[in-house]
Amino acid sequence: MANPISREHQGDAERIETVSPWKDSFRRLIKNRFAAAGLIIIIFFIILALVAPLLTSYSYHEQSLANRLQPPSDAHWMGTDDLGRDIFTRIAYGARVSLQVGFFAVIGALVFGTFLGIIAGYFGRWVDMVISRIFDILLAFPSILLAIAIVAILGASLQNALIAIAIINIPIFGRIVRSRVISLRAEEYIMAAKAQGMKNGRIIFHHILPNSFTPIIVQSTLGFGTAILEAAALGFLGLGAQPPTPEWGQMLASSREFIQLAPWTLIMPGLSIMLVVLGFNLVGDGLRDILDPKMRN
Repeated sequence: MANPISREHQGDAERIETVSPWKDSFRRLIKNRFAAAGLIIIIFFIILALVAPLLTSYSYHEQSLANRLQPPSDAHWMGTDDLGRDIFTRIAYGARVSLQVGFFAVIGALVFGTFLGIIAGYFGRWVDMVISRIFDILLAFPSILLAIAIVAILGASLQNALIAIAIINIPIFGRIVRSRVISLRAEEYIMAAKAQGMKNGRIIFHHILPNSFTPIIVQSTLGFGTAILEAAALGFLGLGAQPPTPEWGQMLASSREFIQLAPWTLIMPGLSIMLVVLGFNLVGDGLRDILDPKMRN
């Protein structure tokens, strides 16, 4: 007859073995107070962007010169700008613009940077030399100046600003992935796969890429906040989203002359930029601490 205690211990062992590493990482992320606070901020702005039409009865481009530069009130929670537009409405719709720019810019940089980084790190030799020199050239320029140059060539628009932000972030992903691939290339299981005649493509997609996800995920989270900040900088300079698109950086630029007369027109978009960038940085730091074994206590 089987011992019921041993069965119970066996069941506990099976439950422990079946715990997903992603679930375990998420639990530890939630336990990190700073990362949890960042996650709350991100979720707040995502919800704000998704339900923006339900939260306000105003249009983001609706002008009312009779109500220009009104302070926060029951009718206008965050006041109005110099054209009488509701600032809360523009902040809510601006969250859509900023999050979309951050998402697509990071995805573009991640895809091309990861591809080039894997090719350079795995094949080495002259391929690595050529790709690494391209990365060095792009990194030699200050990121915002390079983005300004690219937008100046392509033309001022939100789409071109997105392309510029993606381009300046490609070498960051590329160098991170390259260094990871170089360390993985020397592992015994990679050498064993090559000895068995496994093709390079299968080795890359079945062994190299899955084991490179950790630094990619961390950099993607940190890069999201950076991309939003760079989009706001381009918008502030008039090289990003064009009026009447409610982009936070452009809102700052159009309100800077009213900093003394109507400071809320500057405070609200500036605070939104600060909070969303802070949120992604907190989550990125938390993920780095959790996913990097060297950072664990």
